[in-house]
Amino acid sequence: MRPVRTYAGRIAPPSRIAAAMLTFGAAIGLASAATAQDADVQPTQAQADDYAAQLPRIPPRSPAEGLKSLQTLPGFRVDLVAAEPLVTDPVAMSFDADGRLYVVEMRDYSEQDKAHLGRIRLLEDTDRDGTFDQATVFAEGLSWPTAVIAYDGGVFVGTPPLMLYLKDTTGDGRADERRVVFEGFDRSNVQGLMNSLRWGLDNRIHGATGTAGGTVVRSDVPDMTPVALDGRDFSFDPRTLDLRAEPGGAQHGMGFDDWGRKFSSANSDHLQYVVYEPRYAARFPELTAPRVRHSIAADGPQAPVFRRSPVEPWRTLRTRLRVAGAAPGPVEGGGTPAGYFTGATGATIYRGDAMPSERGRAFVADVGSNLVHRKAVTFEGEGVVPIARRIDEATEFLASDDIWFRPVQFANAPDGGLYVLDMSRETIEHPKSLPDSIKRHLDLTSGRDRGRLYRIVPDDYAHRPAPTLSGAATDELVALLAHDNGWHRETAARLLYERQNPRAFGPLRTLLETSDRPLGRLHALAVIDGLGLLDEAAVLAGLRDEHPRVRTFALRLAERFPRSTPVREELTRLVDDPDPLVRFQLAFTIGEFPTGWRAPIAAELLTRFGDDPWMRFATFSSLSTGAGRVVATQLAAAPREGTEGAVGALAELIGRQADPAEVAAVLQAASRTPQADSRAATVLTQLTRGLQNSRNPVADELAAGDGLAGILEGLLATARGTLDAPDRPLDERVAAIRTLAAGASPEDVRRLLDRLDPREPAAVQRAAFETLSATNDDSIGGELVRRWPSLGPELQDAVFDTLLSRIQWNDALLTAIESGEAPRSRWNPERLRLHRIAVNAETAARIDAILAKTEVGDRNDVLAEYGAALDRPGDPESGRPVFLKRCASCHRVGEDGTTIGPNLVAATARGRETLLVNVLDPNREANPEYLSYVALLKDGRTHTGLIAEQSATGVTLRRVDGPDLTVRREEIVLLQSSGLSLMPEGLEREITPQQMADLFAFLEGSP
Repeated sequence: MRPVRTYAGRIAPPSRIAAAMLTFGAAIGLASAATAQDADVQPTQAQADDYAAQLPRIPPRSPAEGLKSLQTLPGFRVDLVAAEPLVTDPVAMSFDADGRLYVVEMRDYSEQDKAHLGRIRLLEDTDRDGTFDQATVFAEGLSWPTAVIAYDGGVFVGTPPLMLYLKDTTGDGRADERRVVFEGFDRSNVQGLMNSLRWGLDNRIHGATGTAGGTVVRSDVPDMTPVALDGRDFSFDPRTLDLRAEPGGAQHGMGFDDWGRKFSSANSDHLQYVVYEPRYAARFPELTAPRVRHSIAADGPQAPVFRRSPVEPWRTLRTRLRVAGAAPGPVEGGGTPAGYFTGATGATIYRGDAMPSERGRAFVADVGSNLVHRKAVTFEGEGVVPIARRIDEATEFLASDDIWFRPVQFANAPDGGLYVLDMSRETIEHPKSLPDSIKRHLDLTSGRDRGRLYRIVPDDYAHRPAPTLSGAATDELVALLAHDNGWHRETAARLLYERQNPRAFGPLRTLLETSDRPLGRLHALAVIDGLGLLDEAAVLAGLRDEHPRVRTFALRLAERFPRSTPVREELTRLVDDPDPLVRFQLAFTIGEFPTGWRAPIAAELLTRFGDDPWMRFATFSSLSTGAGRVVATQLAAAPREGTEGAVGALAELIGRQADPAEVAAVLQAASRTPQADSRAATVLTQLTRGLQNSRNPVADELAAGDGLAGILEGLLATARGTLDAPDRPLDERVAAIRTLAAGASPEDVRRLLDRLDPREPAAVQRAAFETLSATNDDSIGGELVRRWPSLGPELQDAVFDTLLSRIQWNDALLTAIESGEAPRSRWNPERLRLHRIAVNAETAARIDAILAKTEVGDRNDVLAEYGAALDRPGDPESGRPVFLKRCASCHRVGEDGTTIGPNLVAATARGRETLLVNVLDPNREANPEYLSYVALLKDGRTHTGLIAEQSATGVTLRRVDGPDLTVRREEIVLLQSSGLSLMPEGLEREITPQQMADLFAFLEGSP
């Protein structure tokens, strides 16, 4: 369902629907009412000139008043630990080894990019009572500083375009050493700058690049190859300063859990998870990788939030102006200016020991809604991507009734609490998203002199002063690696890495082998690696560890020992590991081992787990060599349900790779496979498809030797005989059709066309059609059109989509539509409208002429007719079948449906009126997140769907009529948005007003 937009002179009756599109307008005095008689929703000139009366300023509250405004849940309390004048405009923080706190003050937010007002403050709790009482300006004169992390007595500071290292060498609390470490971070978006510097288990400092990205170099290494960070995060070794790109690319907020797994937040997509390291996919260039970063919130990216604060007048006014078309920009939330994530930031996994019940839970701020949200993050079943579920029903973990409460970041602190940075601003918004008519009445610097820092702890919390670790002995630091508090473990690990003392190895080995705490063993292994002392024994200890997360981490380290027989033996044993995340990492790790050894392991993984797309991808990534041997092993083994798709997909990759030896292994294996085994046919079909798309054809090699061409011809001859014998078993005939795809001679094409006959079994017709649709023969389009009327309904729909998806077959399709040979009941006008983007002007004109005769009714008239559903009683039990039939292909409610479009249950919170407009007029204001795209490929095919992910090598389309499809960029000629919602207009043809009321009742009663 889409946000809505109205146009001047075009307001949808009845009045409740109009009100949905003019949400909150009357409340701020812009219009007394929105009725069917309203002829023009544009503001008057006087209103456009001066909205001062509708934009009152909101006064700030004192620190004490601000603290009282905060409401948290029973059992917790909020302490104010710092406030102005000790700290102002805080946006990032980092504790040093002695519990002192470095705070980034972004005083030049949001438009004063040349004023250099940014500072780093050093806060200290001198009397150790849990409240900071002393502040020193550690560094100043910075422009848009956004990130900080303590290291080696100083701090790395992100102040785009630079990364600085600052250090106080004289002891006066002010930085006298200043080095430019990196430069090139982009600063084009003040709300998408580099942020969230974090220490990783890999002994590197990680950072989020934000949406701005950048091309980054070392300032002191002129010949360094620039590192492109658009859409990716980064990390660097603080000792050697080797910068590299990392998976990520979220907007603001990134961090790790106790086990090193990465989470992030991005504006309205409030919680995301990084699934794998792209370096694995890069090993196999022909392999199209799935998305790296996934939204994991069960209630959707832009989930509902329950704010206590009033909506800012400027936000309400802007929404109404956008709805009216009087101001540019998307109409968020269907015309509702609040009540959902719009400014998610600071995604943090709680890792402290003050609140044991909260350990491992995610905390995300919504800076625009003045609240802190929490979720339980769990890996369910065999999944390798976690699910994050709301914990607090119809409320938030922490919320304020003061719009000046602007939580932006969190920190796991030395005292075990969760610290919350409050930027304390009257207005938080990108200045370019504010119309001048509103902006002139706002002070975007208001709050520059204010800032708060809070601590969340249990009611019975007794303050624990921070330890002084800068002078701690090595043995003491090693012992702290097993501490319950994440800050202690991480700080001890960092200090051990800074010191690089080889004498730590003995205590670390003891901790690894004897500690009863899994996190202690994990950190011991990580620090041993950081000291450069990793050996086979340490890796083996990790691989044999009783905790699965230690084994997972050890698998990555095992990649350093590809020749070790004991390590290989442990990896072989882990094929049977009960933990899916261990097996997932194993599938990646084996790719670093010799081909002859890893191929049987890969075959075993595919046999057992190849029906899982993540395991399939991970295993494929390890088969840049040896894939043919794996396919042969699979075909030689007894068939197992769910593995045919995996072996076929691997065969296609072999075809794309076009290595004669690998292709030969597949053909020889297929020739030894019984005709009735459908896997052989699938393998040949997919292999041929891959060869057709390869840039490295191997036809000459196949024809030249080893009798491979003869093997293929023998397989084809057997398949022809089987297909032409109607008394042969159905599964053998279907397998024979799949095999013929490997030849695609004119005689075979005719043989397959003849199977598009109502007298043939449906399975034979479907197999013949799918095989024909994969060929590039220009004449097939006309042949399919001629046979179209005699096909069943489901196959007719498939033929239409296929005829449309091949540019060279469009003429035959359009001619059939124009002549009436293909009546309106057999084809989808929305699909035609989307497809016109990919065609030439002449074909586009033909499509326009066809669409002109099939336009759906005026949306305002339709909305007026269905307005009765707003108040009509509905039956939830009757509404569920409506949802399943009309909505479940794109939307999910409970266990039903598919998560392609937005969460409908969440949408109901914005009112039936808004939802009705979204359903019946989805293109009034299509949310960019749900726009349809068309991809035109070099071979003339087109594909449509939402863009689910873009990487350097591919684009993933989320489709309504099939699984996600990832297309390699090198295959794409055109990738363009339609400007239309994926949801088509015309639902009124399929659903009555009473059914609409039933659907509303079902959604409103769903959890």
